[in-house]
Amino acid sequence: MGAEPIDRDVWTAAGEALLPEAITLRRAIHAEPEIGLDCPATTAKIKEALQGLPLELREGPSTSGLMAILKGPSNGRTVLLRGDMDALPLNEDTGLDFRSKTSGAMHACGHDTHVAMLVGAAKALCAERERLAGSVMFMFQPGEEGYKGAQFMIDDGLLENPSPDAAFALHINPNIPSGVFAAKAGPLLASADTIIIKVRGAGGHAAMPYAANDPIPTACEIVLALQSFVTRKINVFNPAILTIAHIEAGTTNNVIPEDVLIEGTLRTLSESTRELAHAGIARIVEHVAAAHGAKGTLEIRDGYPVTVNHGSVVDVAERTTKALFGDASWMTLDSPVMGAEDFSYVLQKYPGAMAFLGATPEGGDYRTCCALHSNRVVLDESAMSRGIALHCAMAQALLVAEG
Repeated sequence: MGAEPIDRDVWTAAGEALLPEAITLRRAIHAEPEIGLDCPATTAKIKEALQGLPLELREGPSTSGLMAILKGPSNGRTVLLRGDMDALPLNEDTGLDFRSKTSGAMHACGHDTHVAMLVGAAKALCAERERLAGSVMFMFQPGEEGYKGAQFMIDDGLLENPSPDAAFALHINPNIPSGVFAAKAGPLLASADTIIIKVRGAGGHAAMPYAANDPIPTACEIVLALQSFVTRKINVFNPAILTIAHIEAGTTNNVIPEDVLIEGTLRTLSESTRELAHAGIARIVEHVAAAHGAKGTLEIRDGYPVTVNHGSVVDVAERTTKALFGDASWMTLDSPVMGAEDFSYVLQKYPGAMAFLGATPEGGDYRTCCALHSNRVVLDESAMSRGIALHCAMAQALLVAEG
């Protein structure tokens, strides 16, 4: 892809002008967080904010997701911009005036800012519709936090007629300097699978382990064998992370239990390593348990696939960011992040990219401030003006990009 024309002054001015509205919307969503695939109050706030704009609105049967389509003055390419809208099951402890009013729910991953930025971009692009050489799709998506909301919206046909020629998303991040965008080509975020292992032995009296078959030592050997497997059988340059985070067994100190439950997460950066890890984990669970006369069973719940950025779209994002805000506004990441994202489903079907937007709170240090998914995370809302501007400029650039 060569250099794409963008209207720098138009989009930066729009981002700054729309920032107060974006902050108001972000705070309203933040105060009333919703979890999962059904976020009706959030969808209602989005619809209200978009009212009166020349947008075609579409909804599907599976989620409260909303697709808004802006058609430019001429037929051409179609670009998709995405913002997720769901919250996390946390009790907020920020002390903010607009903190969550809902017990057990908090926007701790910044999705409230994603919605606010995307609404701002929709307003700016509608106001400058004559500049667009095609159509822009605004994907307001619930259920990113483990519910596969993007896949449901794809299955509902909301990304068809038109289908995007390119897709772009932003993810806020307090651990990147405020106002700086960061991305890389290739794998950006990991796949995420849930590992559930059950070890069955034979219960008995803790004073007579020889008369039972204690599953706890067997479970411990399985855990250690899994760690050795990752370090000895997985290529360090195509890595995997396997973390066992939950072990549950027994009821008291003098009873050998019959069963042990082991749960963990597997993260990989390629489908080949993912498949290798699945097979290796299954082999270890079965045979280590069998060596002790116990029975080991494994369930792997496939989570999100690897989020793979298309290099050509990352190139556009880098050039566009630098054109808008200068060279210091862009950072190429050295390595992927081992978190996971369901924008990966969109990127499996359409060329595109996700970039991070730094939002370190005022007076904070991006290296040590609270990270996403913390119930104390605080974000620099002023960074949203840059996010709005980049969404708009990326839409304009990708509509004329080739390749």
